[in-house]
Amino acid sequence: MSTGTRVVAGRAGQAGRAGRRLLWPVGVWLLTRLVLVTAALRLGPFRSDDGVDVSVSKVYRGWYDVLSSGSFPHDDVSWQYPPGAALPVLAPRLVPFLDYSHAFIVLCAVCDAVVLAALVYAARYPDGRRSVAGAWMWVAGLPLLSTVPWSRFDVMVTAVAVGALLAAGTRRVWADRVFGVLVGIGAVVKVWPVLLLVGTARGRRTRLSWPVAVLSAVLVTVGFLLAMPGALSFLTYQGDRGIEVESLGALPFHLARHFGWSGHWAPHDGSMEFIGPYVRVVARVSAALTVVAFGWLLLWRVRSGAGRTEAWVLPDAALTAVLLFVVTSRVISPQYMVWLVGLAAVCLLHRATTQRPVAWLLLAACVLTTAVFPYLFRDLLGGSVLAALLLAARDLILLVAAVLSAVRLWRVTVPGVTGDGAPGTAGFSGP
Repeated sequence: MSTGTRVVAGRAGQAGRAGRRLLWPVGVWLLTRLVLVTAALRLGPFRSDDGVDVSVSKVYRGWYDVLSSGSFPHDDVSWQYPPGAALPVLAPRLVPFLDYSHAFIVLCAVCDAVVLAALVYAARYPDGRRSVAGAWMWVAGLPLLSTVPWSRFDVMVTAVAVGALLAAGTRRVWADRVFGVLVGIGAVVKVWPVLLLVGTARGRRTRLSWPVAVLSAVLVTVGFLLAMPGALSFLTYQGDRGIEVESLGALPFHLARHFGWSGHWAPHDGSMEFIGPYVRVVARVSAALTVVAFGWLLLWRVRSGAGRTEAWVLPDAALTAVLLFVVTSRVISPQYMVWLVGLAAVCLLHRATTQRPVAWLLLAACVLTTAVFPYLFRDLLGGSVLAALLLAARDLILLVAAVLSAVRLWRVTVPGVTGDGAPGTAGFSGP
């Protein structure tokens, strides 16, 4: 056998082994989604008189009715989203043969499948730089959140963000423009995808993607402003938000409840929030910490300079940025974990990522998130010590993950910094 023939045969063998490795996450995805999507739909053994999650059947459905009439729900304080959020809420129109709730969940499942397909496709080449770990992160992470991912439109936004990062990773001529378009659209749906711009490399990528993202966001927003009244009402309601009971800032109040604090929780602006003495102070501190996080990201961007050229830096920086803003937020809803799982999946697609230990922490946080919501949420509101401890563990894990993510990113990308935070080479192997 000639040398050329052996090389071709070797490459074919590598491709075959890579293909077989990719079949495993696909198989596990099919099994887990068969159970969890069926549970979200309340079909078969999961049938319930209560119907599907009230977030879909009542909240989203109510918004759908208002949006269908040609106006935003500007009289509803629970509508706290940019105008682009109307797109996923109205999306069930694409499935007219199903009722609204079932159509919404099916569309979320489709987005889930699209993300997996994109991660598997991106990992298909056995070149040593890509890993199947990204697909495993997505396959394993979402089920740890129970049925929440298929009952919120966050999986749709996450699919857009993942698509943007994967498009940028292709390094094709059109990559920067597509990345910018998807970031702009995602930001008009739920703001946080704008943080994907933090890690763009100097030069062509920044010059193209940033203006395209801004233009895409402006065009979508202006379109809604011209077509429907109340498109910017969310700005007023966001400013009135307090401290949601699951956020990091709520932990002192969970403790203070047992030592005579006179405040209480109550439904407010679409979520369960603490109301009482010092709540506004903590809310201001959270806002200040968000500003500090933004300042750190700006400093990192200036100091990292040429260190942002590697393909893994863009998703790593995106995960760091979103983590920092999640832990300093006044709200940490269960569906926020979907964003983090999606970004971590793209990070793990790259063997050189700095975020591998962060991804493991996020999986642990997913487990604790589900333990508190939905299973112990009523106990948490009732003052259960166990529920409060589990929530504290989840929030502190997220805090550690955010700090670790930032430290590892800084050590590897900022010139002159030494330490043991260099990217690893061992993949997250999964089951």
